Amino acid sequence: MKNSLLILFAATLVLSCNQNTKTNQSGKSETNSETEHIANFDWLTGKWKRSNEKAGKETFENWNKISPTEYAGIGFTIQKGDTISKENMKLLHSNGKWSLFVKTPKEKQPIEFKMTESKSNEFICINDSLDFPKRIQYGLEGQKLKAIISNNEMKIPFEFEKEK
Repeated sequence: MKNSLLILFAATLVLSCNQNTKTNQSGKSETNSETEHIANFDWLTGKWKRSNEKAGKETFENWNKISPTEYAGIGFTIQKGDTISKENMKLLHSNGKWSLFVKTPKEKQPIEFKMTESKSNEFICINDSLDFPKRIQYGLEGQKLKAIISNNEMKIPFEFEKEK
């Protein structure tokens, strides 16, 4: 009986010491469950001005990194000194997935677009329950931020340049 307890204790000790760990940048070790990869959308941050806007209008998007799991943006269009449209945006990582939330003053609650694809400088978010847009795509091409909102019949491209 003593030998059985000793073997059980030794096996438990070996298994608990054999936990898969990784050292992070600060030198602390972490288990795999704590090191889940979270995408980096820092390329989106900054103040952007739309370069392909219609004459007489100016459209801007400003993005800030709130935390590694949250980015906040505001988009607005000005015409003759008045704000004619505005939307609040949020990229949020929750339960292992990213979503883009968009809220205009007309909506009571933000509309969620689930991220379906993410590359180093690009992402695509979808909400098939809407008529328009069903798809929102952002990407960085060189020094330009490009966004496309679309459904099956129509695409509206936005091209932004970073403000200095």
